[in-house]
Amino acid sequence: MSQQNIRLAAVVRRPALATGLLGAVLMASVAWPVVAQQPAAAPAGAAATQATSNFENIAPEAATGWTDKKAVKTKDYMAAAANPLAAQAGAMILAKGGSAIDAAIATGLALNVVEPQSSGIGGGGLMVVWDNTKKKLRAFDGRETAPAGVNTKLFYDGDKKKKFIDAVVGGASVGVPGELRMFEMVHAEFGKLPWAALFEPAIELAEKGFPLSPRLFDLLKDEKYLPGNAMGKEIFYGADGQPKPVGTQLVNKQLAETLRKIAKEGPNAFYTGEIAADIVAAVKGHKGNPGGMELADLAGYKAKERDPLCVPYRAHKICTVPPPSSSVNMLQMFGILSRFDLPSLKPTSPDAINLLAQAGRIAYADRDFYVGDTDFVKAPISGLIDDSYLRSRAALLNLDKGSEKPVLPGEPPEKHGMLFGKDASPELPSTTHVAIVDKDRNAVSMTVTIEAVFGSRQMTRGFILNNQLTDFSADDVVDGKPVANRIEPGKRPRSSMSPSIVFNEDGSPRLVVGSPGGARIIGYVAQTIVGVLDWKLDIQQAINLPHYLDRNVGLELEAETSVAGLADEMRRRGHKVTVGELNSGLQGIEVLKDGLVGGADPRREGVAVGQ
Repeated sequence: MSQQNIRLAAVVRRPALATGLLGAVLMASVAWPVVAQQPAAAPAGAAATQATSNFENIAPEAATGWTDKKAVKTKDYMAAAANPLAAQAGAMILAKGGSAIDAAIATGLALNVVEPQSSGIGGGGLMVVWDNTKKKLRAFDGRETAPAGVNTKLFYDGDKKKKFIDAVVGGASVGVPGELRMFEMVHAEFGKLPWAALFEPAIELAEKGFPLSPRLFDLLKDEKYLPGNAMGKEIFYGADGQPKPVGTQLVNKQLAETLRKIAKEGPNAFYTGEIAADIVAAVKGHKGNPGGMELADLAGYKAKERDPLCVPYRAHKICTVPPPSSSVNMLQMFGILSRFDLPSLKPTSPDAINLLAQAGRIAYADRDFYVGDTDFVKAPISGLIDDSYLRSRAALLNLDKGSEKPVLPGEPPEKHGMLFGKDASPELPSTTHVAIVDKDRNAVSMTVTIEAVFGSRQMTRGFILNNQLTDFSADDVVDGKPVANRIEPGKRPRSSMSPSIVFNEDGSPRLVVGSPGGARIIGYVAQTIVGVLDWKLDIQQAINLPHYLDRNVGLELEAETSVAGLADEMRRRGHKVTVGELNSGLQGIEVLKDGLVGGADPRREGVAVGQ
C-alpha cells in the first residue's frame, strides 16, 4: 500500500516507527499531530466544573489539547481509531482482504499496545455489527462480569463509603475480562483472515516498540498510582521516576509474548493456564485492596449476543447496543427530539443547547433508575423507547427555559423499574472507540474499555487489568429499594458505551459512530448524530462541534469554545451551568453513495485511515 493510497486526518512531526510488517505503511504516512494545549482557566464569568460526591462528574481521562482535523474521504474502506498506529493496523488488515470484524479486532489489539490507558485484553467492550450480505444488524456483549465471590459492599470500609480512588486501585475492583471472548465470538461468525494474523500488528508494535505519544506522556505524568506497580513502572517510567519522554520507543516484550501465545493457542490461553493464574495472583495478591477472583471465574466467562435496540429518527433509524449499556437512554433523546424542529436551529445557538440539554435531562433521569444487566434485572427497556411514553416525556420540555431542579424518572410501560432505587455508580470509563467499514460495506461500531485511566493500576503479562467493578452502584439499596445496577456475582455492570450505526430509509448504513467519555458518552454521540442528520454537517464537522449536555445534574458547556460564552445567557434561561473540559474521543464514518467520509476527535490523537 503506497502513501497515496492511505489518507490520514492530521500529520506533522515524524517519529521513528515500527519496521517490518507495519513499516511499509507506517513509515509512509503516520506522524503525531501537534497538540495545541488549552488554557486551564475557564472563560471569565463561567464557573469551573466542580467534582461532587457523584463520581460521574470526574473526567475519565484528562484533556490533553486540541488538534485541528479535516474529514478524510476514501472510496473502498476505512478504519477510524484513537491512535494513528492502531488505525493503520486496521486499514492494513482491510487492504489484505480482511473483513470489518478482522480489522476491528486488529485495531483493538493494537490499541492495547499504543493506548494502554484506555483499553485492552484486560478489559471488555460492546459492539454492533452490520452484515451487509444478509442485511442484518447484530450486537455483541464482551462486558466484564463480577467474580462469583464478589462482596456486595465493595465500595465500603466498614460503614463508611470508600473514596473512589481507594476503591479503584488494587484487585478488588477487577472484573473478569471479556474482550477476547467477544473477539473470538465475532471472528468465528464474520472473520475472513486467520485469527493469528490479526495479532501480528500488535505483536510487532509491542516487541519492536512504538513512539510514546504526547497524550500518553501527559497522562503518565499526571498518574500517581501506576508507578506503584512494578511492571507499570518498568514499562512506562525511567530510572528517575518520570515518564519516558515523548517519542521514546516504548517496548513491551511481555505483552508481545502474551499476544503471541493467544494468537497461537486462541483465547483459552488467556482464560485458562498460566496467564489466567497470573491474573488471579495479581488480583488476590494486592496488599492493600485484594480481590476475590478465582480461576473458575475466568474459565467460566462467556461473551453474549444480544438483540440491538433501534428507534426511528426522521427519515433514519438509529441503532445501538442494549443493556448492560444505557445507550437505550440515548435512543430516548432521539425519540424526544424527533418531535421538535431541531434542523431549523443553529448548532451552537441557545435554543439548540436548551433543546438538547432538556432531552438529555429527561433521558438521564430514567437511566439512573431503570438500567442494569437484564440477565439479572427485569428492566422496562422496550417501555423506555415506547413512542407514547416518549411523547409524554417530551411534553416536559420547555422550548424557552431550563430548570435547576432535577427531572424525576417517568413510569414507562412494563414499569418494573419503579421498584428500584437511584443508582450511585461512579462509571468513569477510560475508553476508546473504533469505527470500521470494509469494501463490502460491512460495518463495525465498537467501544472497548478498562474503566478508569490505567484501570486498576494493576498489571500482569504486560497488560493492564480493568477496574470495571466500580461501574456498579456504590449502594445496593436506596430508600429500601434494591438498585438495578447493584453488585451481584456474575453480573455485568451498567455502562454508557454507545456504539451506534445509523441507517437510511432504504435500510443501508449511513453513519458508524461512538465515543469514550464515561456517563457523558450518551450526550456526545447524540450531539454528533444530530450534527450529521439535522444540521447536514460532515462527520468531522459534527465531531468538532463544541460540546454541551445535561445529565440531569446541570448544563455542562465545553470550556475554550464558543458555547462557553453563552453560560450567562443559559443561566438567564434557568439552567444551572458549569463550564469545563468535556473530553470526548469520537470516531465516525459516513457511508455515502460515492464513498466514505471519516472523522476523528480533535480532542485526542485519533485518525481515520482508508483507501
